Amino acid sequence: MTSTKSSSTSLFSPLDIRGARFRNRTVISPMCTYSAQDGLASDWHLVHLGQYALGGAAAVFTEAAAVEARGRITHGDLGIWSSAHAAALKPITAFLRQHGALPAIQIAHAGRKASMQRPWHGNGPLDDTDRARGEDNWDIVAASAEPVKEGWLMPAELSLNEIAEIQANFAAAAGYAVEAGFEVLEIHSAHGYLAHSFLSPISNHRKDAYGGDLAGRMRFTLETAEKVRAVWPEEKPLFVRISAVDVDGGGEGWQLDDSVALAGELKARGVDVVDCSSGGISGLATAALGPREQGFRAPYASRIREEAGVSTMVVGLVLDADVAESLVASGAADLVAVGREALYDPQWPHHMAHTLGADPDFAAWPEQYGWWLVRREPLLAAIRND
Repeated sequence: MTSTKSSSTSLFSPLDIRGARFRNRTVISPMCTYSAQDGLASDWHLVHLGQYALGGAAAVFTEAAAVEARGRITHGDLGIWSSAHAAALKPITAFLRQHGALPAIQIAHAGRKASMQRPWHGNGPLDDTDRARGEDNWDIVAASAEPVKEGWLMPAELSLNEIAEIQANFAAAAGYAVEAGFEVLEIHSAHGYLAHSFLSPISNHRKDAYGGDLAGRMRFTLETAEKVRAVWPEEKPLFVRISAVDVDGGGEGWQLDDSVALAGELKARGVDVVDCSSGGISGLATAALGPREQGFRAPYASRIREEAGVSTMVVGLVLDADVAESLVASGAADLVAVGREALYDPQWPHHMAHTLGADPDFAAWPEQYGWWLVRREPLLAAIRND
């Protein structure tokens, strides 16, 4: 077990949301690893996610877990559409909890970005090379019958009955998440996947109650949140990830004003935290379109937090301790999520705590590590002073 030593820093102060205590403000963001079989978690996922609990994060999110098989991005995506999927995740939630991290899951439907190649195979539409590996296309769905871009699969526009069925699948996934032992749940409504494709006027051209004006385009996400909240236990936090804007730096599509309105409506439906990302409606959310500063999404999280009165989590290009600390200390966000930086450094939270002086004696590390590290410090100090 890791220590719960308190700290005077903002980043390493605890946070209580409903019945859950976050031991600090650092969170491991959902990151797809495309390594599941039929949506089932394996030892890969246990080791991959478990290292972040040992690394000091307050909560560790699984990658996006599809609420139905056709909602996967690739053949290797994690799923949460049956009790078998829940059972495969139980060892992971147990390990995370044992080592002080809240086990968290993101539930998702890829929509028109489903049935894709794994990134190391091209990150585009499945082709003959993929089919030779036994990975063929499946039928995909979206808010409107419009592909992500030219050459990609054409999705079928969802009927009203199909919308209700998918929302029921989200609610069922929340039930399976309880069964699996998760303490935090996030609905994915960002990055061009199904829920985001309803929000954005770039991808939603419907003329019925789920399209048109802002209220219509928000309907799918808001109804889904209501149905999930009805299943997800009252004492457990509910997050929703959004793309705060479709285009960083301005442009068409979903705007920050829209996100403020959505966040207020989500809060009214029992959502506790809005996870502020951006982009992805017509391509990769992680594809940089030019130079960016650390914590570049902080203004999105800050405005949503202030104007909608809801807690926020900021994600994206947070690398250094002083930047992460300032995001929380300034009130821009309540939580800071890291993704690829955690792939590079799984002990990122512990290293940030040490840098900020919040854990100078390695007390927050697993005792199997800290016992050695604290005794190494005098040797390192002597070397530095030579």
